[in-house]
Amino acid sequence: MRHTLKATLVSLVLVLPLAGCGGGDAGSADEADAGTLTVLAAASLTDVFEQLATPFEEEHGVDVTFSFGSSTDLAEQVADGAPGDVLATADSTSMGLAEDAGVTGDVETFATNVLTIVVPKGNPAGIGSLDDLTDTTWVRCADEVPCGKVALAVLEATGITADPVSLEEDVRATLDKVISGEADAGLVYATDAVAAGDEVEAVEIPGAEENLTSYYAATLEQSQDADLAADWVAWVTSPEGRAILADAGFGSP
Repeated sequence: MRHTLKATLVSLVLVLPLAGCGGGDAGSADEADAGTLTVLAAASLTDVFEQLATPFEEEHGVDVTFSFGSSTDLAEQVADGAPGDVLATADSTSMGLAEDAGVTGDVETFATNVLTIVVPKGNPAGIGSLDDLTDTTWVRCADEVPCGKVALAVLEATGITADPVSLEEDVRATLDKVISGEADAGLVYATDAVAAGDEVEAVEIPGAEENLTSYYAATLEQSQDADLAADWVAWVTSPEGRAILADAGFGSP
C-alpha cells in the first residue's frame, strides 16, 4: 500500500520533533498501523492471488504479502511454527499436515483445477497428446508435490510410461522450463497455461477432469491478526472472489 506525498510530508513534520526529543520509533509505529497480511500459497495461485490482493488491500487498508511455493513445503513450514496468517494449498494432504499440527482454523475448499500439457508457442515438437511425450524432452512436478501426484495419476490412468527429463519443485518451475525452451512440453495446471498467455500453447488431456485438484484455505493459529486472516479467506470464497478465480481458469469447488 503506498502513501501519498502529502501524507508523507505530514508524517515527517510530526516525527522529526519526537526524534529530536529521543522519543519512540514513530516510523515503525506507522508501519504497524498500516498492517500486513502474510499468505502462504501454492505456486499455481500466484497470479490470481495477486489479483485478489488489490481490492482487498484497498478495502482493508493493509498490505498483502505472499510466499508462493510447493503446498507440501509450505504446510510443513507452518506446522513447524513458521509465521503467517493464511495457508492455501493445492491438495488436502498438505493442508492435513497443518491441521494435524493444530495450527489451522476451519478449512475452506475454494477452487478446482485440471492438468494439461503446455508446449512452446508453435509447438515445434508437434505434441498433440500424452502419447507424443515419448522421445521428447518433457518435464513435470516432483512426485511429492500436488501437481506431481496428479501427473502420476493421469499418466498411470492413460498407461504412459515415458520418463521426464527432470522433476521440478513446483508447477511454476515446470512451466518456466517450457517457456524458456528448455523442454518440449510440461504437465501443469490449466490455469498456469492461462497465466502464461501467448508464451505457450495448451494441449488438453482427455479425461483429466477425473483427477481434479482441489484447493483449500485456512487461517493459521500463529496469525498476528486472526480477524484480518479470516477476512481474506472470506474474500477468496465470496462470489466476487470466485468470479476472479473463474476468470483465471479455476473451477468451482
